[in-house]
Amino acid sequence: MERFLEQIDLSALPRHVAIIMDGNGRWAQRQGRPRIEGHRSAITAVRSAVEAAAELGISYLTLYAFSTENWYRPPEEVAGLMNLLEYVLEQEEERLIEQGVRLRTIGDVSTLPAKVQARLEKALQRTAAGTRLNLILALSYGARQDILQAVRAIAQAVAGGELSPQEVDERVFRSYLWTAEIPDPELLIRTSGEQRLSNFLLWECAYTEFVFLPIFWPDFRREHFYQAVWEYQRRERRFGRVLS
Repeated sequence: MERFLEQIDLSALPRHVAIIMDGNGRWAQRQGRPRIEGHRSAITAVRSAVEAAAELGISYLTLYAFSTENWYRPPEEVAGLMNLLEYVLEQEEERLIEQGVRLRTIGDVSTLPAKVQARLEKALQRTAAGTRLNLILALSYGARQDILQAVRAIAQAVAGGELSPQEVDERVFRSYLWTAEIPDPELLIRTSGEQRLSNFLLWECAYTEFVFLPIFWPDFRREHFYQAVWEYQRRERRFGRVLS
């Protein structure tokens, strides 16, 4: 762990890191265990990522916790995930408060079960004063769905005379996204070896650096977070320009 930590330049950190937490089910299946056990085992990995981000001084950490496509998984797995989310919120709330972490969400949380919504709202309120790290959970989230809801809202605003078509630029469009108040991620980490975005932050990741790790998410630890940040700092970010 110290090998990568010692090489990180604390003056050149990404402001926002996003993580696609992939491989829970395959991790469990390889051990002959039910898929839900993989999700339960991922709690330690989440804690590791949050602690590493807070320690380094990262301002925003977004975790892809439950996608719009995840609703199509077997009902028993979905129910298990919702129960697990409620449990984690209950267990981790005090830890987040102690660490100065503010919990936030993106996605259509109105589709979550009522008891999960209630528990989530309590956690959002109780951690609202946190200033050390913004921990953003993407719940019932899909980037295409976000873009579509933004387009509909803009169309309604134009139809109602609140906006003219000429006023709709990148800044205005962004203000209608679920991520409107969150800076674009400079670094995206995906575990399990898969190399795709899976409908995650499509608009926001236009110039994001990707780091793909071959490990499954339950095996993720702080050293892997440091490794990804170190890899990010080794790259030259040109944003489509030629640097002199």
